[in-house]
Amino acid sequence: MVQAYNFLASWQLFPEKGTYEYGDRPRSGIYKIEALDNDRLLSISMNWVTLENQAFESRYTVLPDAREHPFDNPEVAETLKATFIDGITFEAVFYRNHEQVLHILHEIMPNGYLKITQKGITRQLQPYTNIEFYHKQLSVLPYSASVSGAVIKPTEEGVIRHKALTAMEEQTNMQLEQIRKQIELLALQAQEIQKRKDLSLLIYGAKLNFTPVIGHTYYVYEKGDGSHLLSMVSPKEWGGGAGPYKRFVATVKLLADHTWMEVQ
Repeated sequence: MVQAYNFLASWQLFPEKGTYEYGDRPRSGIYKIEALDNDRLLSISMNWVTLENQAFESRYTVLPDAREHPFDNPEVAETLKATFIDGITFEAVFYRNHEQVLHILHEIMPNGYLKITQKGITRQLQPYTNIEFYHKQLSVLPYSASVSGAVIKPTEEGVIRHKALTAMEEQTNMQLEQIRKQIELLALQAQEIQKRKDLSLLIYGAKLNFTPVIGHTYYVYEKGDGSHLLSMVSPKEWGGGAGPYKRFVATVKLLADHTWMEVQ
């Protein structure tokens, strides 16, 4: 089932990105697609948690051969037809009394996200459209957010697990964010040190007619032959220009560690 390859994964819900015309917006969720029976069948499972911390689960199996097959949950539909339109589009259509009652379209977006569009009819015979977005899960968490499929049952175990996972995610995400900020700070510090090193190498390779003093400000000029010169004369003293030199390079200060820092 080559066309199914892009879909086979655990997908984690972006609850804030979806739009829901029917049903409540979930707090979190997982949508899992697996291959069964030598890749002939697809198992689609959904676990999700509501804003009230109620956990639900649903699962059904499809044979994606573009034909109608009996569906084992009459509360949802009598038959189901699943079809791979192409390698990035997969649809499942549910029927009751030969009429379509639910259409689920799976699309792999250019950014790699999974978009699921559900079009159905409420018990009050009102049409609705729900749209959800998922990203591939790097770690397996047991929740999702689609509301179609087999019998849906709340699970006390799921609520307990969700609370523990939520606390774990908050703590680890906070720690990872702290580490990320530390890495960014170290990267900036490394860039600054490298910048001072490069500037220092340039200055120590320049012509020096005096002994620089730590903490004092000096001026670097480029001469006509491409070499550099360290001077105590600022561009202002040359009338705002580079004087007899080709161009002004930078205003610099000698630090205690004998590196040079550019002064803005």
